[in-house]
Parts: sequence; C-alpha cells; structure tokens
Amino acid sequence: MNYKFLIYISYSYAIPIGSPLEKEIIERGYTVKWFSDIEDGKLALNDKNNVLNHIEEVISYKPDIVLTITNNVADFISGIKVQIFHGFFTQKRPSKNNMKFSHFRIRGFFDLYCTQGPSTTRIFKKLANNHSYFEAVETGWSKVDPLFPIVKRNKEAIPTVMIASTFTQRLSLAYNDSVFNEIKRLIDTAQFNFVMVLHPKMPQNIVNKWKSLNGEKFTFYDTTNLVPVFKKADIMFADTTSAIQEFLLQKKPVVTFNHTFKHDYLIGIENANEIEAAFKYALTYPKKIIDNIEKFILDLHPYFDGKSSKRIIDASISFLIKDKSYLKKKPLNLIRKFKIRKQLKHFTLKSSGSTLVVILIFGYLFTSSLCSADIKYSLII
Repeated sequence: MNYKFLIYISYSYAIPIGSPLEKEIIERGYTVKWFSDIEDGKLALNDKNNVLNHIEEVISYKPDIVLTITNNVADFISGIKVQIFHGFFTQKRPSKNNMKFSHFRIRGFFDLYCTQGPSTTRIFKKLANNHSYFEAVETGWSKVDPLFPIVKRNKEAIPTVMIASTFTQRLSLAYNDSVFNEIKRLIDTAQFNFVMVLHPKMPQNIVNKWKSLNGEKFTFYDTTNLVPVFKKADIMFADTTSAIQEFLLQKKPVVTFNHTFKHDYLIGIENANEIEAAFKYALTYPKKIIDNIEKFILDLHPYFDGKSSKRIIDASISFLIKDKSYLKKKPLNLIRKFKIRKQLKHFTLKSSGSTLVVILIFGYLFTSSLCSADIKYSLII
C-alpha cells in the first residue's frame, strides 16, 4: 500500500527533524508532503518541491499519517496524528513535578507519541494509561539519526569549542557582555577554534554582535541543522539550550554557564573568568564526567544506530492499521480547535458539520471574554 504522509511543522528548526523522516518515507516508496501552519516554517520550506502551501491542499491530499513536529495540529485533517517532538526534555526551570513541563503537556490532538527514550517514555506511558485516547511508543528521535556513527576526536588538532545559546534572555549566555569579552580574548590566544550557533528566534542585534567575531578561529553558523556543527566540536559551551542533550549523545563534555540545575554530567560555571579553565578541564574528558554522561544518555536516548526514523515510520504504520476500538474519544478541546481554525482561516461547514457550529459559538464567547477561567479549562481538557 502507498501510504501518504504529511510532515506538519511551524518553525524552521523542525526541518532537520523532518528531513530524516522524509528520507525514510521516500526510500520505502511512500508519498510525503510538507506543510507549515505559520510563515517561519513556510519560508524554510521554499527549496522543497513537495510542499502544500494552503490548508485546502492539505485537506484534499488526505494523508494517512500526520507526523507533527510542533505542539498542535489541525484536527480536521485526515489521518492519525503522531507527535514527533521538536526537542528533548531540557529541564530549564525548576519544578517538583515533571508533568508541569511543556514537554509533557497533553494537548488533546495526538493519537500516538513517539518517545525519545526511557526518561520520556515512562511519563507518556502513564499519561496514556490515564487518558486512554492515545498510545506512546519508544522509537528514538529522528533529528539525531545523522549524528551516527560518531566521528572520533582528533586529539592532535587545535581543539574546537561549540558555543550554543537559548533565546530566553535571562537564561542566555549570548546576552552576557563578560562572556562575549572572554571569548573574544580567548580567540586572540589561539588556543581554541570556536564554532557557534544561536537559536533562530535570537534578536538580530545579538546575532550581529557574535558574528563580528568571525575570523580564522571563530565561525558563526546561521543554521538550524546542528549535527554537522556538533561533529566539528570537541566540547560544547552552553547555557540551558536544548542543544546540550543532542550534543551529549556524542559522549563529549559540555561546559554550562549559569545552568538552572547542577547536573553531574555537566561542567557548570557561573563566572566568565572561569571559562578558560573549564574548557581545559573538559578537554581532558574526565572519566567521572564521561561516565555520568553515558548513564544520562542511556535514559535520554539509548539509540546509537541512526535508525530512529525507521522505528518512527514502523510505529506509525503499525498504529494506523491496528484495531483502535479500545481507545476513548479525544476531548472536545474547543479553545485550541478554535484557535487553529482562526490561525488557518478555515471555518468551512463542509468539513466540520455540527461540531463547527459549537466551535464558532464558543469562539465568539471566548474572544468576547465571556467565559470564566473554570469553563475554559474544562473545555480544553
């Protein structure tokens, strides 16, 4: 059977997650199209020739499986909805309960969650049992497939440090002038080569500031495809960015600046004058740190074969063709459904029937601020 897949995205950073899936689908002889529900993703898809530009085209395409690399998905599209995460569970902020993190928020749209490793599978299995309208299958994460096999480090070369930063200002090292000045000083010492990436949402003035360091010992990469940059680096210097977890899969040390947590697999510092010493320590690949990294990544993503995309496609097809009568119906989810219809400008009676009338009436009430917080909450879940 020629299954039809849709890769559904919002932001440009989803492209490196979807590309290995696209490759796997094409190699199997199935059909695959892309769709973005906002402009950032649409611009990133400009060089592809298998893009659906309008929601009407998506509806006409009638996908069997929707691989979603964003938090929400249009419920009125045909096919099972599969959540492919757009990042690892990063633990940027303290919480007594992991369920409070956005990574584990159940939004009522998905039939299947393809989890990345035991640390996420444990929680999503519990959530699946509690809600009873979706399943969770551990597959690994498609984005890191190109990372394998791991490139061996050249110990004779000048070591390369990868700098990565989150876009949240209070958590980001990229905004810190003392960090910038210290990196600038270290460039002049010629002890290290530097490669750098910044989150695509980073303000242009911050990007331009770091780009000004470009030269023989410093290269800024304006890309969301981080794997080639990961492979160039011997160690990473970061804050709380989700790129840390991806980089650690290579079993290479990470120096963090003012990270929220004091994880035993990271080398944490709090002052710019500690950077040089921390880099030198990290480059010794301390046994204790490497052992802790290995323990951590076995829980995070215990797949090093580069075949997570294969497992995702297998799990999706298996779920599609199996008997799903034991699953409960998804929740009404009226607030989110209305917001998606408003965003996509899709309110045709033809596709939604009486449910649309309810959504439209609710949408009117919601936008008129006539719903109490309690009513809104009950209608979401």
